[in-house]
Amino acid sequence: KPGEQKHSKEPSSLQCMHLAVVACGDRLEETLIMLKSALLFSNRRLCFHIFAEDSLKPEFEKKLKEWPSSYTKRFEYNIYPITFSVGNAQEWKKLFKPCAAQRLFLPVILKDVDSLLYVDTDVLFLRPIDDIWHILTEFNSTQLAAMAPEHEIPKIGWYSRFARHPYYGTTGVNSGVMLMNLTRIRNTQFKNSMIPSGLTWEEMLYPLYQKYKNYITWGDQDLLNIIFYFNPECLYVFPCQWNYRPDHCMYGSNCKGAEEEGVSILHGNRGVYHDDKQPTFKALYEVIRDFPFEDNLFQSLYYPLQSKFLDTVHTLCGRIPQVFLKQIEKTMKKVYENRVIVYLGANHRY
Repeated sequence: KPGEQKHSKEPSSLQCMHLAVVACGDRLEETLIMLKSALLFSNRRLCFHIFAEDSLKPEFEKKLKEWPSSYTKRFEYNIYPITFSVGNAQEWKKLFKPCAAQRLFLPVILKDVDSLLYVDTDVLFLRPIDDIWHILTEFNSTQLAAMAPEHEIPKIGWYSRFARHPYYGTTGVNSGVMLMNLTRIRNTQFKNSMIPSGLTWEEMLYPLYQKYKNYITWGDQDLLNIIFYFNPECLYVFPCQWNYRPDHCMYGSNCKGAEEEGVSILHGNRGVYHDDKQPTFKALYEVIRDFPFEDNLFQSLYYPLQSKFLDTVHTLCGRIPQVFLKQIEKTMKKVYENRVIVYLGANHRY
C-alpha cells in the first residue's frame, strides 16, 4: 500500500536503526550520555525517539544541536510528549518510576516504525547498536520482543523469591533493554488471564494493570513479565552481557557471557553512575560523558578508563576489569580501523 512501511526480515542498511528512550525529571544528562554512547560506535544511521516532559524538550534540542556536524549528520531525532492512550494517564505516569510506563505504549504511538530498541536512560552502549539490532533477524516466526533475564541464579533472584504475580521463566526478565518488532506486536492477539480469547496489545494493557496493580513492585517491568508468562513463545531471551547490571558483579561474577565476550550494554540501575557504591560503573559513565566527540578514542576514552579502573580494583565489580574493558576495546579498534581504511581509501583515489 502507498506509504506503508515494508517489513523485511533483515533490516536494510539504508534504514534507520530506531532507538527509543523515555526521560522525565532529572534524566536529561543521563539520556544524552546514552545517546552519545550509541552514536560513538554505531555503523548505520540512527533514529532517536525521545519521549520527554515538555520542560525537557528545549534542553534536548539545544544540547543535540551542539554536537559536531560530523556526528549530527549520522542521526535524526523526534521528541514526543508523554502520552498514555488507555486508562488513567496520571496513574500510568506515577507507576514505579516517573513516566517509565510510556515504554508499554510505544507500539501504539510509533505506528510507522517496524522495529525498535528501547533502553532506559541509565544504559551505555559499549559496542555498535548494529550488533543487537541484528538479533531481530534471529527471531523465529512467533517471537516479537527480546529481553535479558532479570537474574542468572534463581535462588538469589528477586522474582523467584518475592514475586506475587506470574513472571517469565525461572528468574523473570529485565525491561531496561528491550528489542521489539512493533509490527508483530500490533498484529498479535495475546493470551491472557482475563478473557478466554486473545487481546491486542493496546486492549490488554489497562485491564492487566487493574488486575495486578496490588501485586506488582517494579511497575511496567512486572506487567511485561506477566504478558510473557502467558505468551512465552513471543519472547527471545538474549544473554546477560546485553543488559549488564551491578547485580551481575556485586555478589560475585555471575554473567558468563560477559566474562567470555565482555559487556556489550551496561545498565547502571540503582543510581550507580551518581554515587560511590559501584565505581566501575561510574568510571565508564564519566569517561563517556567527558569524551570530546572528535578526539582520538584510545587517547581520550580508553586510556583514561583504564586509569580510572585502577582505583576500583578493591571493589567486587572492579576485581574483574576485563569484563568491562574487553568489548569496548574491541569496538574501538574496529571504529579506528574503519576510519583509517576509509581515510586511506579516499586518499588512494587521488
